[in-house]
Amino acid sequence: MATYKKRGYKPSTKPEEVENDIENFDNVEEHSTTAEVFNTLDETASKTEDWVAENQKYIFIIIGVVAAVVLGYLGYNEFVAQPKESEAMNDMSQAKIYFNQAVNGTEKDSLYTLALNGGEGKYGMLDIIENHSGTPAANLAEYYAGMAYLNLKDYKNAIEYLSDFSADDEALGPLAKGAIGDAFVQLNQLEDALDYYKQAANLKTNEFTTPMYLNKSGLIALELGKADEALGYFETIKNDYPSSTEASTVDVFIGKAQVLANK
Repeated sequence: MATYKKRGYKPSTKPEEVENDIENFDNVEEHSTTAEVFNTLDETASKTEDWVAENQKYIFIIIGVVAAVVLGYLGYNEFVAQPKESEAMNDMSQAKIYFNQAVNGTEKDSLYTLALNGGEGKYGMLDIIENHSGTPAANLAEYYAGMAYLNLKDYKNAIEYLSDFSADDEALGPLAKGAIGDAFVQLNQLEDALDYYKQAANLKTNEFTTPMYLNKSGLIALELGKADEALGYFETIKNDYPSSTEASTVDVFIGKAQVLANK
C-alpha cells in the first residue's frame, strides 16, 4: 500500500512498536467482543431456563396433550376404526353377492332389490349406509345403491346415492359421475347430463373411462346443438386415445360434427 508523510510528521524509528501496539489493541478488542457474546449467551440461556422453570407445568401439559392425541389416533384406528370397518364389510358381503348376481343374471330387478334391502336375514346396502355411517364400507354402499337404483330405473334415487359416493381411484369415481350423467339423460335433463359426463371424463385420465365419457359428452353436445364443442371431444378421442373402443367409430361423429358446425 502507498504511504505518504503528513506535514510535520516524524517517522518512528521503532515500527515494530507500532505493530505491537496495533496487535495488542486488536487482541483487547477481540477479547472484549468475545466476552460480550458469551455474556449475551449466558443471559439468554439464563432467561430461557427461568422461562422453562416458570412454565414447566404448562409445557408438560402441552406435551401430554400431543402424546394423548397421537396415541388416541393410533388406538382409535387399531381398536375402533378397523374393527368397525371389518364388521361393516362383513355385513355387506351378502348384499354384494346379490348385486353381482343381478349384474350377471336374468332376474335383475328382484336381485337389485335384494341388494338394496337385504334378504335371508342379511343387511342390504341401505342398511349398511344407515348402520355403518362414516365407514369406507358405507361409502362404497352408496355406489352400489346408486347403481342398483339406476338399473331399477329409479333415476332420482340413483342420482342421490351416487352423489353421496366419493372415490379417488381410477375407475369408480368416473363411473359414478358418468352414471349420474346417464340418469340425467333418462330424465331428459341433457345439460346436467353433459356436465356430469365432462366431470367423469376429466376426473381421472385413463384409456377406459376417459374416452368413454368424452364420447358421451360429444353425443349429448350434438343433441344440444353444440357442434363445435362436440367436435373437440371427438377429436380428443381420435388424437389421444386411438386404441380405445370409441376411436373405431369416432370418424363418423367427427364428420357429423363438422357438417353441423359449418351450417
